[in-house]
Amino acid sequence: MSDGDGGTPRVREYMTRDVVTVSPDDSAGEVSERIAESEEHSGFPVTDRRRVEGFVSARDLLLADDADPLFKLMTDDLIVAHPEMKVTDAARVILRSGIQKLPVVDDAGNLVGIISNADVIRSQIERATPEKVGKLRRTLESIHDVELREERREVPLHDLTPTQGRVYADELERGLAEPLVVIDNDGKLLLADGHHRVLAANRLDIDEMDAYVIVVDEGVELGMERTARNEGLETLEDVEVVDYARHPLVETTERLQ
Repeated sequence: MSDGDGGTPRVREYMTRDVVTVSPDDSAGEVSERIAESEEHSGFPVTDRRRVEGFVSARDLLLADDADPLFKLMTDDLIVAHPEMKVTDAARVILRSGIQKLPVVDDAGNLVGIISNADVIRSQIERATPEKVGKLRRTLESIHDVELREERREVPLHDLTPTQGRVYADELERGLAEPLVVIDNDGKLLLADGHHRVLAANRLDIDEMDAYVIVVDEGVELGMERTARNEGLETLEDVEVVDYARHPLVETTERLQ
C-alpha cells in the first residue's frame, strides 16, 4: 500500500466500512427509536442509494414531530473525507471542526466508510515506536493542556481498560513482541494500542506485557476513556473477537497481491 508519499497512511486503511445509515424518507420517530435502542450511535449518515445526502443527530430530532421526514431535519452541509485522503489531513479536519465521525465518500459521492477521532489516534500508534508514542503524548498535552511523561514498563493485563470494542480473529495470529501503548491516567490503565496482542497473550495465560506508558499524574477525562465508557468497555472480556469476517485492511492487501 505504498504510495508517492512513502507509505503515508490513508483514510481507506483506517475507516470503518460497515456503516449503518438511514433514508431521507425515514421519520424522526423511527430514527429516534433506533438511537435510543443503540449503545453506540448518536446519529446516522442519511443516504439515498448509497449517495450521501446528509447527517442526522439526536440533537436534530429533539424538537421534531415523530412524523417529520429526515430530509427536513438533517444537516446537508457536510464535511466529508475521501478514501485516498491522508489520515493526518483527516485528523486536522476532525480536530478543527469538532466532528467526532467523518463520513468517507468516493468520487461518485457514495458512502464507503466513516473515520472517527479514535481511528485517527490509532493510525498514529499502530506500529508502536518512541517517536509515535511521543507524538501521541504531545497531542494529548495540547488537547488537555497538561504535562505528561513517558515510561517503559511491564503492565498487568488484567488491569487494562480496553478502548476498542472488537478485534478480528485473524489479527490474533500476529506476533506478541511489539510493545503495547498504555495511558496511565492517575492509576487507571487505558489500552491505547495493541488490543489483538493483549487478547492473544491472554489466551496464552501471559499476565504481563512490555508497554510504552504515557503517564497522567493528575487525572483528566480523556476522549478514549469517555469512548470506552460509552461503549461499556471495562475489561478485556468486553472486547468482541469477530470470527466471521476478516479485517478489511487485510482483505484489501490480499487483493492487491
